[in-house]
Amino acid sequence: MQEALIDTSLYVAAARRGHDGAQLLDQSASGDDLWLSAVVLEELYAGADERSRKWVEQLEAEYEREQRILVPNQEDWIETGRVLSRLALRYGYERIGRGRLTNDALIAVSAGRAGIRVMTANATDFRRLAEFRSFEWELVAG
Repeated sequence: MQEALIDTSLYVAAARRGHDGAQLLDQSASGDDLWLSAVVLEELYAGADERSRKWVEQLEAEYEREQRILVPNQEDWIETGRVLSRLALRYGYERIGRGRLTNDALIAVSAGRAGIRVMTANATDFRRLAEFRSFEWELVAG
């Protein structure tokens, strides 16, 4: 059994298909010990409407109860800045969308520190991040 976390891209894809977060967990868990990134939680709340906010709150409560919310620490923030700097030198800031990529980099860096695999539908960003920071990630169809 491995530890894994589900990236925002998969929650959003599930919501677009009419599934809630709990259904996504049931379908994707396959025996993994699942974590929720605080960064993913922030993104879910930021994009939530009245209907979806309820399942985001339930998701947060479930993971909080299990003490499985991964929160980036100071070193994660610093390493994220370093990774983004190196990535920008190679690809250019205009091409990476700094603001959007910051959250993905925080997820990647904190998951890498904790030894947690990132499950995502966002291969482009996570593939690039893996060039500059070692972490395990898996492409999952959204």
